[in-house]
Amino acid sequence: MAKFEGVKWASRQLRFLLDEKKVELLEAGAKVYAVSRSLHYGLFLAFEGIRFYCRKDDRGRLHLNFLNWYDNLERFRRGIAFNLSQEQQPLVPSLEELENLFIHQYLGTAEMRNFLEEMAQRQAQGYLRPFTVDEEQSIGVTHPGKPAIRAVACLYDRYLGEPFNGVVVPYLVRAVRANGTGWLKLGINYLMSIKAIDLAREIDSQAAAALFLDDQLHRPLEERAITEWDSSCALFGFDDGSVVKIQESPLILPSVTIKGIVAILRDWGVKVEERELLYGELIQAVKDKQLVVACSVGTAGILNRCHQLTLLGKDKQILATHLGQPKHPLFERLGEARARYWAIYQEKFLPPPGINLYKYVL
Repeated sequence: MAKFEGVKWASRQLRFLLDEKKVELLEAGAKVYAVSRSLHYGLFLAFEGIRFYCRKDDRGRLHLNFLNWYDNLERFRRGIAFNLSQEQQPLVPSLEELENLFIHQYLGTAEMRNFLEEMAQRQAQGYLRPFTVDEEQSIGVTHPGKPAIRAVACLYDRYLGEPFNGVVVPYLVRAVRANGTGWLKLGINYLMSIKAIDLAREIDSQAAAALFLDDQLHRPLEERAITEWDSSCALFGFDDGSVVKIQESPLILPSVTIKGIVAILRDWGVKVEERELLYGELIQAVKDKQLVVACSVGTAGILNRCHQLTLLGKDKQILATHLGQPKHPLFERLGEARARYWAIYQEKFLPPPGINLYKYVL
């Protein structure tokens, strides 16, 4: 199962009360009420994952670098808004308020200095995890009485990694478009993701990821569309050198990382199509050996290439099995795109059109 490895947490977490506009820095292990709407019913639970890089210059100043991170902040805002009532919508922070909160009132504080110093010394990957919780002590089934943002940060070595095995799980649905939750980072989506991986391991004990189809269960299996991996978006590379990015829809989380990877590939002259990919087309491409690689693309892991993908039918029968083609030029090119993406954080390369580098000096 996809997971973080080599994690080290910062010693402080942030708490921001939306109604009072009050900021506090708490101990890393600070708790919430055991009797809470967020814990008991999953109300007002939204979250975001934001990769960042920290370096130290020759004057001792710390530099924080983010790619396209206003997209992260906007996605987090949508999650907050979804969980609040109509009357509470004015509580949703603006992009600028979130930027100030996370940079200047959390990461830029004296209490976080040692953590960032270690990040810079190790040249480690950084991960900022803001999330929401109801700070009121209540189990009522209502909107949050005391909505708050919390945030924690960590550094880590890797996430998911290569090679990994995946299984297409057509008999579970990650999200339903009518509910408007598929494009948000909400807990229920990821509970279904974990259940899907459990089922995938019934077929392949080494499976670390599950690939979902859409919510159109009334359609023939071959006419249903590929959506996402369990916790990341999907790119598919084909023998003709082209790449397919699944087009965004109410079922697709708008990935910040995939936007950057696509920008890099297009800058290199790789043909990237953003379109629907039907399961029947994928099955045929595997049988004809036209699929070079299926990639998992997400914040923490950037891009990982699938070694083996098992395609299932309705009754869990194996329809086809894809093996990645590591000797194909496109397979290698996608690996290079992953390295380039991280190198842009480190300012070793200028970002191509479609990637915005945000830099803060502390």
